[in-house]
Amino acid sequence: MITRPHKPVRLRAVHRGPNRRGIRRGVSLLPSLFTLANLFCGWACVVHAMRGEFATAAPFIGVAIVLDMLDGRIARMTGTTSDFGVQLDSLADLISFGMAPAVLVFQWGLLPLGRLGWAIGFLYLTAAALRLARFNIQAATDKRYFVGLPSPAAAGIPAATVLYFPEALATYPLALLGMTMLLVPALLMVSTIRFQSFKTLDLGIKRGYRGLVIVAGVIAILVAYPHETLMVMAYFYFASGFIGLLMGRKAADATEHVEGDRLAEEKDAG
Repeated sequence: MITRPHKPVRLRAVHRGPNRRGIRRGVSLLPSLFTLANLFCGWACVVHAMRGEFATAAPFIGVAIVLDMLDGRIARMTGTTSDFGVQLDSLADLISFGMAPAVLVFQWGLLPLGRLGWAIGFLYLTAAALRLARFNIQAATDKRYFVGLPSPAAAGIPAATVLYFPEALATYPLALLGMTMLLVPALLMVSTIRFQSFKTLDLGIKRGYRGLVIVAGVIAILVAYPHETLMVMAYFYFASGFIGLLMGRKAADATEHVEGDRLAEEKDAG
């Protein structure tokens, strides 16, 4: 019997591409990492405020605001939105935009008020919790507006003010001003006044360089005059809700006046 020699079997190396599952898992964790960084900023603000380092504590709230804006956008861009991320984001926001501003302002300007300062700080924290809870359960009707002052914008008011005036308020009359600065945003958070949302804001980036020029201009102003620019931005957004409310009422009155004139003309013609 003639046997043919066996041909050597060549083992081909199996080339495996990148671990797509690992990459997907890493991308899904990216928004949560931004949320945890947001949470850390709130904690750092509390620590520095308790030490009396107000000029160091206040900027952490501003960084937390930027991180809060980024984590949601990154989750939507990567398609990794989840209920877990929503809940984690709300808990982080409660610390960074509820607890941190309350502790910061209490240490900075409410100590002369004694127990009243405790109550005002707790009222602000409660308003932030209610604002976040209402935002989580309410149906999205108009994405152009927020119902009530958003908690990051509310936290930006005391943060910008403390950054501009880092010296603690040592007298009772000045402490009353600090109380007002914390009390008014707290009431606006649980109000029904509408504030502009920037999620649908179109700066024209897709159509040209106008948006990039605007962003570059804002960055340049922030670098040149950081304290003044942050103060103007915080209080302008705060006032925008009242401006929109007045303009809406004037538009409604004008519509009612035109409708009344139309009905009167139809009645005379009949």
